[in-house]
Amino acid sequence: MRINRILWILAAFTFASVLYAQVRMQAPTNTVQPQAQTPTPVQAQTGAKAKGQAQGPAPMTEKEVVKEIKSAPPEAVIKDLKERGVDFDMTPDIEKMLRSKTKATNEVIEAVRQAGPTARAHAARPVLGPSQAGATVISKDQAQEYSTIKGELDPDKAIALVDDFAKKYPESPLLSYVYSLGASSYQQKGDVEKVIEYTGKGLKLKPDNLMCLILRIGMLPQPQYLKSHEADKDKILKEAQTEANQAVQLIAQLPKQPNEADADYQKRLANIASTVHGSLGMVHLELASEALVGPDKDELAKAEQEFKTAVTTTDRPDPRDYYRLGEACALDGKLDDAIQAFTKASETGEGTMVKTYADRRVEEMKKRKAQGPAAQKP
Repeated sequence: MRINRILWILAAFTFASVLYAQVRMQAPTNTVQPQAQTPTPVQAQTGAKAKGQAQGPAPMTEKEVVKEIKSAPPEAVIKDLKERGVDFDMTPDIEKMLRSKTKATNEVIEAVRQAGPTARAHAARPVLGPSQAGATVISKDQAQEYSTIKGELDPDKAIALVDDFAKKYPESPLLSYVYSLGASSYQQKGDVEKVIEYTGKGLKLKPDNLMCLILRIGMLPQPQYLKSHEADKDKILKEAQTEANQAVQLIAQLPKQPNEADADYQKRLANIASTVHGSLGMVHLELASEALVGPDKDELAKAEQEFKTAVTTTDRPDPRDYYRLGEACALDGKLDDAIQAFTKASETGEGTMVKTYADRRVEEMKKRKAQGPAAQKP
C-alpha cells in the first residue's frame, strides 16, 4: 500500500548559534608578525563597540522592523534583516506582537530571531562539533572565506564559493562544515541528490559533523529520494535510522554556551533533537508502507511516537511533523487523533502550503468518520 504524502524539503538550518566551539583564528605561521593574532569576530565586534566605531548600517530597531514587514515583501525584509541585524533579541511577546500587527510569515519571524545581537554573536563563530572544542587553529583567510559563504544569500553563489573553498583548502579543518553550507544551499534549491552528496563529503571528513547528519537524515527518508533509489530503499532507511541515532547521541554531548542557564541549555538541546525525531518518524512511516498486507502496525506506532516527540519537545514545532503525525494516525485508523494532528498542522503552518493541505485532510478525515466504523479501517 502506497502512502500518499506531500514532500516537504526541510528548511535550511541555522546551526551556527547552537553547534560551535571556542576557535582561535590567527594569522598563518609564515606571517611577518606571528605574535599579532587576529581577533575572533566576536572580539572584533566587542572592540568596535568599545571604541564607538560601528561598522556598516546600524541594526534595525523594533519599530523599523514592524514598518518594513508591513511595507516590503518577505524576501526583501529577510535580506535586510540578514544584512543589518536588529538591536533586540526575540522574545515571546515580541513574536506575538509581530504576528498580530504585521502578519509576518514563519520565515520572517525566524529571520528576526536570527538577526538579534545574541544570535549574531554566536553565528560569528565557525560551526564546529564537540570534539573540536578549544583546540582548532585556522588561518585568517579560511575564517574570512567561511564567513563569506555563511553570509551569502544566493544559493548558487554560495555553492560556487563552497566548491572554490574545497579546491583551495582541501586540508582545512573547516571543510566539512563548508560542505554543510553547500548542502544547505542545495536544500534551498530543492536538489535532494546534491544535499545527500555534499553531506556525504562532509561526513567523510568528519563523521560527527552534526549539521551534516541532520541535513542528511532529513533527506534520506523523503519519498522523492526513495523513489529514485527504489532498489536501495531498505538500505537507505537503515542508514537514516543509524545516523539519526548517532545524531541524538551527539546532541546530548553539545557544550553549554557561556552564561547559559541549565533550563535554557536543556531547551536548546530538545529543540535540536526535535528535528531528528521528525526524521525518524519519516523512516518508520516509510517502513510501515512496506508491509505486504496493509500498513505495519508496529512501524506506525513508532512513527506516531517519533512525531509526537518532535512536536512536544520544542517550543517551535514544525507543522510538517504535525502533518505527518496525522498521516500515521490516519493509516492506523485513529481518525480523531488524525483530525487533531492535521488541525495543529494547519494552525502552526499559517501562511504556508502546509495549511492548505492540512485543511483538506481534516475534511477528508471528517467524511471518513461520518461514514461509520467500516470506513475508518485503514
